[in-house]
Amino acid sequence: PFYPQTTSSALKGAIQLGIGYTVGNLSSKPERDVLMQDFYVVESIFFPSEGSNLTPAHHFPDFRFKTYAPVAFRYFRELFGIRPDDYLYSLCNEPLIELSNPGASGSVFYVTKDDEFIVKTVMHKEAEFLQKLLPGYYMNLNQNPRTLLPKFFGLYCVQSGGKNIRVVVMNNILPRVVRMHLKYDLKGSTYKRRASKKEREKAKPTFKDLDFMQDIADGLLLDLDTYNALVKTLQRDCLVLESFKIMDYSLLLGVHNLDQAEREQQTEGSQGSSDEKRPLAQKALYSTALESIQGASACAEDIDTEDTMGGIPAVNSKGERLLLYIGIIDILQSYRLIKKLEHTWKALVHDGDTVSVHRPSFYADRFFRFMSSTVFRKSTCKSCNSSVIRLQHEFIPGNCCSHWTKIMKIVHQVHAVKKFNENNDSK
Repeated sequence: PFYPQTTSSALKGAIQLGIGYTVGNLSSKPERDVLMQDFYVVESIFFPSEGSNLTPAHHFPDFRFKTYAPVAFRYFRELFGIRPDDYLYSLCNEPLIELSNPGASGSVFYVTKDDEFIVKTVMHKEAEFLQKLLPGYYMNLNQNPRTLLPKFFGLYCVQSGGKNIRVVVMNNILPRVVRMHLKYDLKGSTYKRRASKKEREKAKPTFKDLDFMQDIADGLLLDLDTYNALVKTLQRDCLVLESFKIMDYSLLLGVHNLDQAEREQQTEGSQGSSDEKRPLAQKALYSTALESIQGASACAEDIDTEDTMGGIPAVNSKGERLLLYIGIIDILQSYRLIKKLEHTWKALVHDGDTVSVHRPSFYADRFFRFMSSTVFRKSTCKSCNSSVIRLQHEFIPGNCCSHWTKIMKIVHQVHAVKKFNENNDSK
């Protein structure tokens, strides 16, 4: 980790105080077009524990809070429909919730109570790379806001006690209120891509590529429209990452099994866990997995952004109904010398094509091929397709709260044109 565990509450408090000040201060300034120099501005404010004429008193050690590219990030938040008061409310109104680290990066992750945003600590090099990346990266997001690439909403640094702790605010891919029966971190590589024994012992382990190939050998089956939309989005995102010479990224995949959830609810009775209520509708546009791929296909009208459960409907080879939550993560790795050396060494000892650290073009191609042929597959089975479509008709026992109604609405919209296309094909 980047800091001693004992400073966690102080760090959370400093992040909330700093963001509260910087966003509030920025909202009093008139809006204007983003200029190139806005990407390189760093604003700094000192927060003494006794307070000052600009900052409130607090119970944490003195700290300095830096905000990177505040005007540019304000524009990016607006691009995704996030209003300043909503951003502040999500991040500052309730204590941040610390998550167990899903990867081996050593980063610390927090999630906002409303499930909207992830706050992640990043290394100095990663923060530096994000700053350089911003102008071009967001030019791409502006052209294609429907993407599986991470959306960065703010970059900050807390300086205290001789330490610099940099954090980035991002979209949350896996809502806590939806039980993920399986979770995978996928790269398209097979070298050492199996979850460790220690990882498997966790309550909610994150599995890897070899585990997926063993657990879900036949892949996740999508209807044709959904598959095509997803593949088109992945292809475009891979091209963007390759153009920036980015690599070593992963696809984070959460699988919610509706049939298994049904069985669990019948066993457990009506006593759901206390966090299974969605407190607020998602604020960001194009933030759910389903919305992220929908724009790549003319298969449905835009869904209401208040539909909060937008997983991608799928089935497994058993015909069980699934909702998939996906996003590309860990993109702040450029193909620097350290990666080149790492690949050269691994390739000498192992088959070069199976190692996960590769030149960006090869990495993107292998990643895309694995996702589009091994992980996600077109469903040719009529009974499997009907299992997906059944989602829109069936009531899930024990879940009469409104979010299940919203799931049905989403799935209905996705499959409306599927039926339309089938009717046309039969003529």
